[in-house]
Amino acid sequence: MTTEPHGDTADLLELALGAARLAGGMLLADRPADLGVAATKSSPTDVVTEMDTAAEKLIVEYLRARRPHDGFLGEEGSGERGDSGIRWVIDPIDGTVNYLYGLPAWCVSIAAEDADGALVGVVEVPTQRETFHAVRGAGAFRDGEPVRANTAVPMPRALVATGFGYTVERRTRQAGVVHRILPAVRDIRRYGSAAIDLCAVACGRVDAYYERGLNPWDVAAGALIATEAGARVGELHPEADGSSLTVAAAPELYTELAEALGALGA
Repeated sequence: MTTEPHGDTADLLELALGAARLAGGMLLADRPADLGVAATKSSPTDVVTEMDTAAEKLIVEYLRARRPHDGFLGEEGSGERGDSGIRWVIDPIDGTVNYLYGLPAWCVSIAAEDADGALVGVVEVPTQRETFHAVRGAGAFRDGEPVRANTAVPMPRALVATGFGYTVERRTRQAGVVHRILPAVRDIRRYGSAAIDLCAVACGRVDAYYERGLNPWDVAAGALIATEAGARVGELHPEADGSSLTVAAAPELYTELAEALGALGA
């Protein structure tokens, strides 16, 4: 059962939708033909483009003009504490490498958090003309229509999405996990965007998703959307480097998959 958002929550959702659509439209319309890498972060494969920075600036300015007392956490450096009890967590382009190469699997991810976690989440996928959203306790939606995660899927029949980190060491480890988990599931998919992966779980395009080493802006909106669609989303097996393993699936499959991944050292 779902309920309609009300009061401040409805306002937060409307602002998140507006900011995501504004940034998505700009990223489509203004993408330069000669777009290149403006900077790298954790490794040479962890790239930033000028459009990442421009989109985050656009989103923050849009939200700040309407809610000047809120906090911000953005992938490209936006950080303000705020004093309203609400913090916006922003990934201006989740799937930057896809965007750089002209591949369609990239999105704008925006969540509004309160003291209890994500309250509102929006994932805008401009190339697919799709908008996913959720409000805590009110269900998950794609283009305004309710979505639900797949249920009663045993692991051997599960289509599982995953992603890879940026360092050689982490990629080598993740490749070993894929090598061993692939024979145990239906197949593996790799979109290149954690937010899109989580929305794919939410709407049943895949049965599960796992990945180690995600950041708050990667998952804030998508995890809420998947959870509100009936999936279980967890952060497992924390390690000394600060990373944890994100797993999302319907509850029955979640338990089976999480145990298998844990045994493989994922």
